[in-house]
Amino acid sequence: MTEPEHDQTSRSTILLVDDEPSVRDTVGYSLRREGYVVAVAADGIEAMRLARSERPDVVVLDVMLPGIDGYQVCRQIRAESQVPILLLSAKGEEIDRVIGLELGADDYLVKPFAMRELLARIRAMLRRVKMTNPDLGPGTLRELPAKQTASAPQPRDDQVDAGVIVGDLEIDSARRTAAIGGVVVSLKPKEFDLLYYFACHPGIVLTRDALLRRVWGYDFPVDTRTVDVHVRWLRQKIEEDPSAPQRIETVRGYGYRYVAPPAPPAGAG
Repeated sequence: MTEPEHDQTSRSTILLVDDEPSVRDTVGYSLRREGYVVAVAADGIEAMRLARSERPDVVVLDVMLPGIDGYQVCRQIRAESQVPILLLSAKGEEIDRVIGLELGADDYLVKPFAMRELLARIRAMLRRVKMTNPDLGPGTLRELPAKQTASAPQPRDDQVDAGVIVGDLEIDSARRTAAIGGVVVSLKPKEFDLLYYFACHPGIVLTRDALLRRVWGYDFPVDTRTVDVHVRWLRQKIEEDPSAPQRIETVRGYGYRYVAPPAPPAGAG
């Protein structure tokens, strides 16, 4: 008989941070029904204290908090840990999403939201951590160095534990480093994940939904603008002219494709 999903995650701890009692009560109740251990904070100071003492497996963090806002809490948690962070906010504009993602959040959910979607996103975060760290037990994320806890997409079977070379792009998946023409490119964890997945599938058109499934671990409908934002950031770091990309092509109405730049003519340089 198949084991219920909540039994598989019953030891996972969720830190829920929100200044609205109704949100804390409703979301906290739903999380506990799913079998999670829930730590609750109503402000940023208490959130930081619990993040350090409880070592949660996922942080669900409201942006609008009294005193220290959610963005500052997100920045501080990310400086100390690679625990997945899901931001909650009544602000749904792209700039608000970008700010949260830039500060290190893994996901962004706009209020009001469906409880089923929140639970699905949390499960996706936990699955991604488990897939990339199979020996990692609940509550231990903060004990590991950032390089070990950062998530990575799954390559093809013949590329596991191997470097990937596409044209002048070289990726060391073990060290999580990328270089173009021998020059190391500084990438954030999710930017690296995205570039790695592109490099594992050169020349193949990848839909936004496929990228969300493989890179973010989502198997349910979400806002695909998250992909567009990360592609834009990635282009700014690997394209000579981000406004006229030569590596990550947009396939209108479908998605993106990574194309290796042509080799320079013989004797060039």
